[in-house]
Amino acid sequence: MLFLTHLAAAAVAGRVSRLSTPWLLVGAALPDLIDKPLGALGVVELYHSIGHSVFLALLLVPIALYGRAGMAAAIGWGSHLCLDAIHVVINGRPGHALFLLWPFVESADPLAIPPGAFFWYYLGTPSFYLEVIVWIALFAALAADRFLPSRVRAE
Repeated sequence: MLFLTHLAAAAVAGRVSRLSTPWLLVGAALPDLIDKPLGALGVVELYHSIGHSVFLALLLVPIALYGRAGMAAAIGWGSHLCLDAIHVVINGRPGHALFLLWPFVESADPLAIPPGAFFWYYLGTPSFYLEVIVWIALFAALAADRFLPSRVRAE
């Protein structure tokens, strides 16, 4: 999924939950903020590595147990991983979901294209349309906040 869509999904989660939207956003941004620079600099070969590994949960679970902010950040991170896994599966590359097990398992044929080129590759794929749905949900939530009286939203 595209970086901004991860942030949109975190914003939707913040609207429908009692979790901190800013901390959900931090967690949702974390995997790409770690992995994209590492991949661009050639430190790792893939753009899904350290930040996208479920093994990072070993660090995030204790953070999640440290109050609601930590919980929101961990949930934002988890939502990013889930959305990326869904993205590769519905685009017909289920083996690419092995990025979740990095560094112990790697997909045999990763795309390994830089983020800018990925955008053009991605347009029109099934996952792209899923992203459109995420954006519609965000705009619907924002519209509901703006146009519904506060007493209706509270019910």
